Amino acid sequence: MEQHQWTVAEENRLERLDKLLTSFNEDWSRTQVQQWIVDEHVKINGEKAKRNYKVETNDLITLVIPEPQELEIEAENIPLDIVYEDQDVVVVNKPRGMVVHPAPGHYSGTLVNALMHHCKDLSGINGVIRPGIVHRIDKDTSGLIMVAKNDRAHESLVEQLKAKTTRRMYKAIVHGVISHEYGTIDAPIGRDKKDRQSMTVTEENSRDAVTHFTVLETFKNYTYVQCELETGRTHQIRVHMKYIGYPLAGDPKYGPKRKTLDINGQALHAAILGFVHPRTGEEMLFEAPLPADIEHLLTLLRSN
Repeated sequence: MEQHQWTVAEENRLERLDKLLTSFNEDWSRTQVQQWIVDEHVKINGEKAKRNYKVETNDLITLVIPEPQELEIEAENIPLDIVYEDQDVVVVNKPRGMVVHPAPGHYSGTLVNALMHHCKDLSGINGVIRPGIVHRIDKDTSGLIMVAKNDRAHESLVEQLKAKTTRRMYKAIVHGVISHEYGTIDAPIGRDKKDRQSMTVTEENSRDAVTHFTVLETFKNYTYVQCELETGRTHQIRVHMKYIGYPLAGDPKYGPKRKTLDINGQALHAAILGFVHPRTGEEMLFEAPLPADIEHLLTLLRSN
């Protein structure tokens, strides 16, 4: 079990307990925190807490995170676009609409379910829910993702991500016409206090985030861009492009609700992935062509 303790600061006085706890870690959802409170994994000054409790200055909050439930994740014979594979790593071109790993509401049909059928040996570092998964891309983002087949490879790839030595380049269609050729967005990202399921640029409880972008093509009301991640925060490109006034086309969470391009999600594709092979030390670089739906949008925009 994992234990955390915090002393409530004056500035957080009278804030709801569940809301305050979700602000401490961007990976904790409001629903998850509320369940921890109901299950008595959260104490206030050593006593049972209520999720709507309004904290007082100097309250001692104790959270004991229970061990994750070991679920039986079934291998499923789902076709995969394998770009590269050897004894250590697999590089997959994930289609739009596929969830990367099982989660509430998505225990089947995920990339992990498919990988478990395709590979009999995946790293166990992330446990039964996320075997082999080193990094994620959103459900409605297509493109390249690297997967570790053993713990040694997993540790190497994670270290490369932390050291910012991997290459992760995305192609996207955004609203608006960007007038300059390239730019860098250096703005910290954290959970949105008004919507705990969304991320936003904020100084509070945030982590550094840097995105570099290059304009590839401009149209009447849209721009085709390439974005390179220096960091890998949740929804980073989607949040950063919205922050500078050019939200992704089709994005149901961060884009405009009307007058957008409809492709069942954001027009975002993980096109280029590069890393050093964990066993050989060789520099590996892979590229996945744009999916047909984004190619179709570009054709329409060019014709107009």
